Amino acid sequence: MRVVLVHEAEVEFWESVGYYESQEPGLGVRFKDEVDRFLEKIEADPLQPRLRPKGYRRVNLSIFRHYIAFIVRPGVIWIVAICHAHRKPEYWLSRIKGG
Repeated sequence: MRVVLVHEAEVEFWESVGYYESQEPGLGVRFKDEVDRFLEKIEADPLQPRLRPKGYRRVNLSIFRHYIAFIVRPGVIWIVAICHAHRKPEYWLSRIKGG
């Protein structure tokens, strides 16, 4: 199964990398590495996180206060958001098509 980031999720991700890197050199790299590790976990077992009532799954990062929201479709894991856990809850739900 392949993992695909929707455009908005990719933009959020790189904005967060840039923000953290501007706060402290190397912190953006740490954020990127943590997201990469969690994307690998999602790819390995996409059905492990519980299905939420609005039709998506979510994993919380361990170090950073972000989460990865995704939906599973035949052959594809769509990453719909990589966002801060305490800002605008579920603002990205419109990105889920048919979900």
